[in-house]
Formats: sequence, C-alpha cells, structure tokens
Amino acid sequence: YVMLLTLSPYTPTYRDRVSPPGVMIRPYLNGFTIAFNVSQPSTWQPYVDSMHHFLAAYDDKVQEEKNIECVSGQYFIQGGNESEEKKACQFKRSLLQNCSGIEDPTFGYSKGQPCILLKMNRIIGYRPGAGVPVSVDCKVQKGNESDLRSVDFYPGNGTFDLMYYPYYGKMTHVNYTSPLVAMHFTDVKRNSLVHIQCSLNGKGIINNVNSDRFLGRIIFTLSIGK
Repeated sequence: YVMLLTLSPYTPTYRDRVSPPGVMIRPYLNGFTIAFNVSQPSTWQPYVDSMHHFLAAYDDKVQEEKNIECVSGQYFIQGGNESEEKKACQFKRSLLQNCSGIEDPTFGYSKGQPCILLKMNRIIGYRPGAGVPVSVDCKVQKGNESDLRSVDFYPGNGTFDLMYYPYYGKMTHVNYTSPLVAMHFTDVKRNSLVHIQCSLNGKGIINNVNSDRFLGRIIFTLSIGK
C-alpha cells in the first residue's frame, strides 16, 4: 500500500525507455480485410457508417468548441503541475479533405476508391520523429506491385504534425484527439485480394519487426469487386 502511494496517477514512474508506437486502422469491423462490391451498397455501407461514427469527435464544430489552434511544425510542450488539465490541439475532420466524409459521405466506397484512416497509438510523453514529422507510405505487401497504382494521403503529404505531441495522459489531456492520416486508395486492382502494408517513417520509428504486425506498420487486405 505504501509503495502504491508513491506512484503518480498521471504519468509512469519510469520512462527511461519509451517504446516506438504501433498503429491501427479505421474502419475496423471484421478483422483486417476490407471487402465489398461497388454495385452492392449493403456490402460497403457498414464501413461508411463506422467511419462517420469514428469521425464524429473530429467534427469541425466539436474541435473548435473543445480545443485550441496550435502552431504547426513544433511540439506543444506544456509545463505546470502534472495534475493540471492540459490543452489539446484541434484536429478537424475537414483536414482529411476527400476522406473527411463531408463532400463525399461514402468516403469513396461507392466509387471503389475507399478511404482508410491510420492512427498512431498514444504514448505518454512521446515525441515522435525527433523534431521531424513522421510520415506514412503504403505498398503491396505481397503480390504484384502494380495491384496498387495510386494512393493519396491527407492531410498534406501524409504526416503526423508535431503539434499533437507530446500526449499527457487521459486524466489531464481529457480533450486530446489523436491526429490521423487518411489514405485514399484511388486505383487498386479490382476483383482481387490486394495485400497492403502501410508504414510509419521517421527517426526512432521501428517498422520491420516480423513478429509484430502493428509496430510502426499495419498489414491489411483490400478486396474491391464490381
């Protein structure tokens, strides 16, 4: 009991080695295969609904009410007592442009050009990229490289802006909204299983450990039928 009294409820006691982040995708419904037929809305509507539900917290009005505008390109380091509530930077869904669901409420699924969101795991105190934004790229994980002909990334060139870091923990960073990178698969081979790997790239990032498919990368399958 006495030992427990020495532990902080806000941050880990020891942070001499912070593990590199893992990643996750949205939508995530039935494993890591996203399969649908363009001509059958019932096959892609669940993905669309999942995306809208996930992005509700990113609505521009919600972000403007809860969070502040920050200076892009630099870490948002906040001092003060560790128990003080921390401010959070706005991440508006409009930043995701063609993958925001605003202009195209089907996120490209109705056209066979699905949007998939990539989210980096939260790690208290972590400053990814050592001062340089972490970027994302995607490629065919196994099979013919020509099966994936075009991917657009949002926001910008597909990076996680430094201003969203470091994260101070759920007890004090209550309105924190994880930054996202949207991947818009605009030209993928149809009627085929396309195995895709999307990876984080940056200083301190590890993305090549075969025993961990989520550490710095994620592998999923797209199956887009007519």
